[in-house]
Amino acid sequence: MPHPLTEILVAGRWRRGGGEPVDTVDPATGAVLATVHSASADEVDEAARAAARAVADPAWRDLLPHQRARLLHRIAELTEEAADELAATQTADTGKTLTETKALALSAAGTFRYMAAALETAEDALTPARGAYVTMSVHEPIGVVAAVNPWNSPVASDAQKIAPALAAGNAVLLKPAAWTPLVSLALGRLITRALDEFGLPTALLSVLPGSGRVVGDAVVRHPLVGRIGFTGGTETGRSIAGIAARKLIPASLELGGKSPTIVRADADVEQALAGVMFGIFSSSGQSCIAGSRLFVAREIHDAFVTELVARVRKLRVGPGTAPDTQVGPLVHHKHRDSVAAYVDLARSEGAEVLCGGAAPDGPEYADGAYYLPTVLAGLPNSARTCQEEIFGPVLVVLPYDDEDDLVAQANDSVYGLACGIWTRDHRAAWRLARRIDAGTVWINTYKQFSASTPFSGMKDSGLGTEKGRDAIRAYQRQKSLYWGTSDAPLPWAN
Repeated sequence: MPHPLTEILVAGRWRRGGGEPVDTVDPATGAVLATVHSASADEVDEAARAAARAVADPAWRDLLPHQRARLLHRIAELTEEAADELAATQTADTGKTLTETKALALSAAGTFRYMAAALETAEDALTPARGAYVTMSVHEPIGVVAAVNPWNSPVASDAQKIAPALAAGNAVLLKPAAWTPLVSLALGRLITRALDEFGLPTALLSVLPGSGRVVGDAVVRHPLVGRIGFTGGTETGRSIAGIAARKLIPASLELGGKSPTIVRADADVEQALAGVMFGIFSSSGQSCIAGSRLFVAREIHDAFVTELVARVRKLRVGPGTAPDTQVGPLVHHKHRDSVAAYVDLARSEGAEVLCGGAAPDGPEYADGAYYLPTVLAGLPNSARTCQEEIFGPVLVVLPYDDEDDLVAQANDSVYGLACGIWTRDHRAAWRLARRIDAGTVWINTYKQFSASTPFSGMKDSGLGTEKGRDAIRAYQRQKSLYWGTSDAPLPWAN
């Protein structure tokens, strides 16, 4: 039976896309879930032009901030009500466990709700006058903005861009990943329902699936697009940054990572073991902030790694729909093959495969894109396996001797997205957190997120910030107003 979410949203209307057909596949079984026809370049242009008209429509343009906040609250309600359906759709499309996809759906609802609150309490500034005038700073929408998202956590990533963009008064062209468009289309139906209920133009959102080469390129290059929000690979991010630079428009780029996780000799071992495993093997390692490089103090290294490997071998691999699954399939068979190729590279570099290193055996895994949780040892930090993002359930373990050695190794990376520190010493935690090049540092926890806390990367891990109160301002232009208070003509004219 074809999946109901096969139409795309163009200029406020749902219809079959005019571009090439793309099969979306259940990675647990290899079965085709749906065939979604991509958007065409002409449809991107149609969507952008309709979006510009929608932004200029007085029904939207003149809406006061607290009224836009009501819309965001309604989207949050609809998303929360549909959380189970969204979770099931995303699990089928991405292979993630239902526990995780339900949390992602509720996170999306929370993001809309938080941005509504932030919008209602956002203030413009009356700045100190330096002459016979009153000065103020106000913020206005950019107009049409692009949101280009990856396949690993679509519904949460979509909300992180759509919510602040709508809060700021813009229209959004959303380009979901070609492999996983279904949950983004489902979220689009909820948002257009809310827009309809408020009598607002539905062209404020278009959902335009397809390849980055065709649809993504058309979206970011469109002359009406005034801002780009991108989450994905670093090389694509560089290309988008170049396009934004030539267009002289702002862009936020949330890119790759090869994040260090640090276990000091004084760490709570039980906490650290659980945290390290969660940091790399949840989401099957398909996370930009995955703790994929593990640095363990040499004096506890062997005992810690031995226990870690014993526990990793016991992780339950299976379909995302099974309630006891901890590690689901990878998103696509092509991506599974890419991860396997990296493990083969590690072997050629001299790595010792402590566990995993292959697809699981058994008929229940034969048709899925499964790969066993893998722990590698014996490589220097300079090895390609330690430097390049694998984006799968592959952990590289490295010993360190002292804090300076640790910091040198941890920072010896082109990336700077996240870091985890496991220690009982709060002073050491503070020192390390400040010395490590990372936009987010977790101390005695990992992969915890809050819509209220800014998220960004350093070095090749990105540019700009998502989340937090300032996310709305990032989707606006700032304008200064001067109000003359003197009755006298400007003296120059006399």
